[in-house]
Amino acid sequence: MLDDMLDYIEGIRERPVWQNIPEQVRGKFRQNLPKQSNDLAQVHQRFMQDVLPYAVGNSHPRFMGWVQGGGTPVGMLAEMLAAGLNANLGGRDQMPIEVENQVTQWMRELFQFPSTASGLFVTGTSIANFIAVLVARTKALGLASRRTGIVNSEKNLVAYASVGAHACVSQAIDMAGIGIDALRLIPVNPDFSMDLQQLEQQIEADRAAGLSPFLIAGTAGTVDVGAIDDLDAIATLAQRHGLWFHIDGAYGALAMLSDVVAPRLKGIERADSIAFDFHKWAQVQYDAGYILVRDGQAHFDTFATPTSYLKRETRGIAAGERWPCDFGPDLSRGFRALKAWFTIQVYGVERLGRMIEHTCALAQRLQQRIRNEPKLELLAPVNLNIVCFRYRDSELDLDALNRDIVFELHESGIAAPSTTKVNGHLAIRAALVNHRTREEDIHEMLDAVLRFGEQLSQLPKS
Repeated sequence: MLDDMLDYIEGIRERPVWQNIPEQVRGKFRQNLPKQSNDLAQVHQRFMQDVLPYAVGNSHPRFMGWVQGGGTPVGMLAEMLAAGLNANLGGRDQMPIEVENQVTQWMRELFQFPSTASGLFVTGTSIANFIAVLVARTKALGLASRRTGIVNSEKNLVAYASVGAHACVSQAIDMAGIGIDALRLIPVNPDFSMDLQQLEQQIEADRAAGLSPFLIAGTAGTVDVGAIDDLDAIATLAQRHGLWFHIDGAYGALAMLSDVVAPRLKGIERADSIAFDFHKWAQVQYDAGYILVRDGQAHFDTFATPTSYLKRETRGIAAGERWPCDFGPDLSRGFRALKAWFTIQVYGVERLGRMIEHTCALAQRLQQRIRNEPKLELLAPVNLNIVCFRYRDSELDLDALNRDIVFELHESGIAAPSTTKVNGHLAIRAALVNHRTREEDIHEMLDAVLRFGEQLSQLPKS
């Protein structure tokens, strides 16, 4: 089984990025609950025939649609070790928690946070953002709000993010019971960063209306175009107004691993909390989200729940003072930290940083070729590693045409970009995240875009 997966990774470039799932294959997964045991070899063969060929394809070097890391053999093997150990990292005195603590120490160092900062592995940045909102909410309303709830507070909380922020920020405000309408979506500048003049005006208007601003969510690498908010200026503004400054750095925050790219994130070290994913730019296997909080005590106060069955002892397995379950909603937690620990140990920060620089350099090369192709149009500046463009040499509806081009790319198995809207236009969005991607891959994708664009433009109008 291990050999099969290593062979799969080694030969990934020769496979289609994605392929349609035949209905007969889908039908095999609509069977009733099995009552009898089955031979392991036969079940594994079903996996090889009916599951592996029809994955979404993010391990492939020409998977460019969404910001998903490609994984590594090191991460895969670390995941196997973690599964064999089967540790529950909710708490108690065990070395797996020390491994997670080690990664937290490294993240404090990377982001220049104090030794009192806290960190926690979670499923992904969506949950990490949610935790940050809960910590900021508790800080704003006081610990009593954990008992009385926000409905009994005299403060009407409002938060701020750019219109380019990920939808999970709005979802976090919703799940925190504050209400989606309480998130002010601030317009962006031509470079797609948050307009700070309008941000400050909105804060002042809300205060004048008797509302209670409590949080600004900046973004390091927006989901659509990879824009970076002016983090340093937001930090200053948040400090002036006494607001919690959170950064959604789902993939962009780990640009700090690169000495070349890190200066674009100036100000990230001043954040109150940062959410990001190791399973994106750091190429760690899914899932491996992370939340880092400057005020570790505030983080602890938001989640700690003393109960008899979680009593801490001075000796034995239950020894320890603060457990991971005191910093998030999960008591049952897998050993996510091991694959991140292995990845950082084996590859090192310098090599990981060069990999990040490589993907950004590929994005610049892709941008340059698009500018040199009269039939293509760049739709947004390239900030990091996301390139948004479209085929424009047609009299057809360009949104529909470019959507069809992406369908053709997917169904041919050649490449897998996605689509998004930029300034009202549908864009082909290429996110260059995979460490396996080479310059030949971006040219192969663009050649196919031009080919499909020409073919589809010549079809009779329906």
